[in-house]
Amino acid sequence: MMESFLFWLLATVLLTATSPADSQQPTNAPRIGFLGGGSASANVVRVEAFRQGLRELGYVEGKNIVIDQQWAEAKLDRLPALTAELLRLKVDIIVTAGAPATRTAKNATLTIPIVITNDNDPVANGFVASLARPGGNITGLSNLSPELSGKRLELLKEIIARLSRVAVLGTSTVPGNGQILRETELAADALRVQLQYLDVLDPKNIETAFQSAGKGRADALLVLSSPIFTSRRTQIIELAAKHRLPAMYFRQEFVEDGGLMTYGASLNDLVRRAATYVDKILRGAKPADLPVEQPRKFEFIINLKAAKQIGLTIPPNVLVRADRVIK
Repeated sequence: MMESFLFWLLATVLLTATSPADSQQPTNAPRIGFLGGGSASANVVRVEAFRQGLRELGYVEGKNIVIDQQWAEAKLDRLPALTAELLRLKVDIIVTAGAPATRTAKNATLTIPIVITNDNDPVANGFVASLARPGGNITGLSNLSPELSGKRLELLKEIIARLSRVAVLGTSTVPGNGQILRETELAADALRVQLQYLDVLDPKNIETAFQSAGKGRADALLVLSSPIFTSRRTQIIELAAKHRLPAMYFRQEFVEDGGLMTYGASLNDLVRRAATYVDKILRGAKPADLPVEQPRKFEFIINLKAAKQIGLTIPPNVLVRADRVIK
């Protein structure tokens, strides 16, 4: 009787000694590393879109798949250490949010498959040999941002007939920034608009950039993709309103949080579709043989509250083309 009691007591101690994290992790489940240069809080919707894509394919986090998230919180120098942590965890696939994360992962491994959720130009950035035949351990989705930059400027011109000077907020160290700027300059020449490029390499330079835009008599603001801007979007939105600058942003969260407007590929849709690459690779496909796909869904969103705040009237012919209007 005493032996049975001692056996029961030992078993109970061993079970309770297992950490909650260990008990919650499914055994032998594929482990996916999700790596990004932005902040976790700014990408909650994106990660949920990825989970949704996985669920549609039969994967449920915590049951038959594990997702390890690593976010640099706009401090890109942290990316190598975060990538090293994913390698230590022996992830099966690395999913990247943004070009800085993709480049860091590429430099860290030539064998672990890397799936890009969105990239300005995977070929120009040196991530793949071609869209049709990536040729290495990287594949995924392109967001066509350079091609869309001209359209963003056109929309600003339609809304502001007197538009002649546009301040462009960018980060020169972000891969693809130069190409987007070149495409924007081509559109500006055609529209006879003068650009004022403001390079923001650190969050502390954001307010200074807006002061420069004011001194340059900018009529509007074009914000290019950057983890710095994503993590500081509230500050940027408030400064745009303070300086009464109509602003075009690169992500819908800016407009949902009070910014004027955004136009571009649906990042939620791109991230959701990234799950199909994960599924194919887990089933044995090689990234080298999986073509890079382009956006299927685009979004034009306008915030009328933001327009009213700066005394701007959106022309009806532009308003009716919006996919979503926030009133």
